[in-house]
Amino acid sequence: MHPAAPGRSGASPEVTHRRILALALPMTLANVTTPLLGLVGTAAVGRLGDAALLGALALGAVVFDYLFWTFGALRMATAGLTAQAAGAGDGPEIDRTLARALAVALAVGLVMVVLQGPLGAVALRLFGASPAVNAALASYVAVRIWCAPFTLANYAILGSTLGRGRTDLGLGLQVAINAVNVGLTLLFVLGLGAGVAGAALATLLAEVAGTALGLLVLHRLGCRPWRVPLAEIVERAGLTRMLAVNGDVMVRTLALITALALFTGLGARAGDVTLAANAVLQNLFLIGSFFLDGFATAAEVLCGQALGARDEGAFRGAVRLSLGWCLGFALAVSGLFLAIGGPFIDAITTAPEIRAFARDYLVYAALTPLAAAAAFAFDGIYIGATWTRAMRNLMLAALAVDAAMLAATRDLGNTGLWLAMLTFLAARGLGQALLYRRLAAAAFPPPRVGVLTEATR
Repeated sequence: MHPAAPGRSGASPEVTHRRILALALPMTLANVTTPLLGLVGTAAVGRLGDAALLGALALGAVVFDYLFWTFGALRMATAGLTAQAAGAGDGPEIDRTLARALAVALAVGLVMVVLQGPLGAVALRLFGASPAVNAALASYVAVRIWCAPFTLANYAILGSTLGRGRTDLGLGLQVAINAVNVGLTLLFVLGLGAGVAGAALATLLAEVAGTALGLLVLHRLGCRPWRVPLAEIVERAGLTRMLAVNGDVMVRTLALITALALFTGLGARAGDVTLAANAVLQNLFLIGSFFLDGFATAAEVLCGQALGARDEGAFRGAVRLSLGWCLGFALAVSGLFLAIGGPFIDAITTAPEIRAFARDYLVYAALTPLAAAAAFAFDGIYIGATWTRAMRNLMLAALAVDAAMLAATRDLGNTGLWLAMLTFLAARGLGQALLYRRLAAAAFPPPRVGVLTEATR
């Protein structure tokens, strides 16, 4: 039995300003808690007084952020498919979607564990760090790689929770995982002196606890993925659709990572001051993205449930409100960044040359939320509607625009880098906006002439 839930009966979702905020704000808070975890881990290891340990922790975070973020598609794909099933009132399909996502998480996670040797070797060669850092990094990777099945399972669980419209539970799960991680990190690193291996073990135990808690929460909501027969999990059409959506979002994510890596890499070639100043300014975009991502999550839920319920009015209403909130918030945040950007830069760095250089480019960084607003909103819309192939292709097109812009502005130095970044962010949103009408028309085709609809009978 599946107890009532938003969209579970097949009813259209509530599409109001209040509902948008109720969905967006919990995920915004969840996003904000994540950087605090990294700060605590860095502070704990930093108090050991060993630069090699601190460097290994920083490099380890980069390795696993890249490795796991690549498969963050599992969260988005599960959320979109679950939202559509909830909108259609198809409880069994919600369970099947989660069961397939957990199966994929387990399979991919175990492959990562099996390949930990080659993955660790690549990580060590990639950074070219000192022997002391490499030794500490190897011990970190050897422990944290066992997080893979649980981290990916938590992506699937979070996606299932969000697809139901329960972003409050998503917030609770994220906070619980981070709180356990912080507590165990302090215990293992400072209390027991376990170094970076202790920090990795804390993360592993927190992810295991998060998986257990997440499954318990979903069990209380009536979800029983473990009862789905294997034949239904591997049913060709359903599994193919899930893998296709995941693959599309994964390619999209890799393209996004590539664009950000190009920005950072070319900045590094321009010198240490340029690299450091851009890193300071990128924090502004990161902060703005926390909030924009909350509204994107709201769009995933409402658009997915409306599409599942076959309610075109609710779908288009969700699109309008999501775009409106993203654009309005981005405009306000860009103005705020222009106003407080100077003190923010001073709070991040004490180096006079970096402060001065960063101030010269503050206006570009302050405009990033505004340039990215439409892309964030449409990402949520496209994921909720599972228009992931179009989203993938448009991201690749935007990456090509980014590369062309970088080539065209290479003589402008750091100004060219920021102009290319703003163009890349805007191109994503513009491409999605231009294709939206055609995709929406295909999703909600008009009734054929001579065919009676339910309303006309």
